Amino acid sequence: MTTGLLLGFALVSVAVWIGLLLLRGGFWRCDQRIAPAAEFAAWPAVVAVIPARNEAATIGFTVGSLLAQNYPGKIHVIVVDDNSDDDTATAAGRSDRLTVVKGEPLEPGWTGKLWALQQGLTAAGDTLSEAGYALLTDADIEHHPANLRELVSMAEKGGLDLTSLMVKLRCESGWERLLIPAFVFFFQKLYPFPRVNDRSRPEAAAAGGCMLVRLSALVAAGGIQTIRDRLIDDCALATLIKRHGPLWLGLTEHTVSLRAYDDLAQIWHMVARTAFVQLNHSVFALLSTVLGMAIIYLVPSVSLFVGVILQDTALSFAGAAAMGIMTAAYAPTLRLYGQPLWRGPWLPVAAVLYLLITVSSAIRHWRCRGSAWKGRTYSKKVPRPA
Repeated sequence: MTTGLLLGFALVSVAVWIGLLLLRGGFWRCDQRIAPAAEFAAWPAVVAVIPARNEAATIGFTVGSLLAQNYPGKIHVIVVDDNSDDDTATAAGRSDRLTVVKGEPLEPGWTGKLWALQQGLTAAGDTLSEAGYALLTDADIEHHPANLRELVSMAEKGGLDLTSLMVKLRCESGWERLLIPAFVFFFQKLYPFPRVNDRSRPEAAAAGGCMLVRLSALVAAGGIQTIRDRLIDDCALATLIKRHGPLWLGLTEHTVSLRAYDDLAQIWHMVARTAFVQLNHSVFALLSTVLGMAIIYLVPSVSLFVGVILQDTALSFAGAAAMGIMTAAYAPTLRLYGQPLWRGPWLPVAAVLYLLITVSSAIRHWRCRGSAWKGRTYSKKVPRPA
C-alpha cells in the first residue's frame, strides 16, 4: 500500500470519526443515566424473574440483593432453576418472598433463557397476580438497594413499557480492562442510547441483565413466546415492546455484574456465541464489518506509525487526528469504568480482537456448530414447533 493510498484511508477515518461524534446520537457521552426515584402514594407490585442455569456461585448474591431492595411496594422473587447440574436451587436461599421453580426440559423452538423466563412469568401469575411489572434479571447481577425503586419510578413517570439498565460489568483482570470498556463502547455505538430512548425513532435495544417490563404491555405485544427462538433475546424483546410503546435504556455504576472473565477464552466464548447472529448470518455484513472496523480503528494507528517512521507529515497528522478523536470519544466510557485515559489508544487492539471473535463466530456457524452456551448448542436457526 502506497503512502498516498494510506493517507486517503486516514482522511476517510478522520471523516468517519467526526461523523460518529456529530451524527450518531451522541452515543459516546455515556449520559443516559437513571434519575433518582420520585415519591408515589402507591407503588405497583413487582415480580423479579431470574433464569438460572448452573449459577450456584452467584445466585445467592442476586437473590439477596433483590430481597434487600429499598422498595415501598410488594416484591416477590422467582428463580427458575433451568435444569442445573450444580446446587443452584439450594444456593438461591429461602424466604417467604422467594419461589424456586424447577425448570421443565427445554421445549422445541425455544432458546433456553426465554423458555426459563416463560416459566417464571407463568409462575408469577400464580404467586403475585397483582404485579404491574416484571424485573427480568440475570443470576449474576448484584442490584443496588435503590435500583428497583428508581426503575419503577422512571417507568411510572415516563409511561415506559420497558426500562433497562446496562449494569456495570466486572473490570478487574487484565483482559477485562482491555476488552470490557471497549465492549460497552461498541454496544453504545451499535445502539445509540439517546436514539433508543427517542420515542419517535425506530431504534430499539435493551440490556438483558436488568429489564423492567410492564406486564400489560408484554401481554399486548404477544408475550415472550413471540420471540421464543431469538438468541439475542434482550434486543428482540426491546424491538417487540417498542412497536407498541416507549422504552428507555441507560447506564449505571451501582448495579453490577458479578461474572468474571479472567482470561481471553471466556470473553471470546461470550461474544462469539451471538456475534454472527448479530450480523444475521450475512457474509456481506461480515465483510462490511471487517472493512469498516479496519478503516475506523486500524488505519489511524497504522497511519500514525508509518507517518512517523517515514517522516511523512501529512500522514502523521491524519493518523494523529483520527487517533485523537477516537480517544476523546472513548474517554467517557473509560471514566465510567474507572480506567485511565492512557488506555484510549489501546482501543484498536480491542477492536482487532473483537473482529477476530466475530470471524470465529462466522466460522463456527459455517461448520454447523451453532451457538453454544451453558451446555446447550443452538443450530443455525432454532426450529419452531410444528
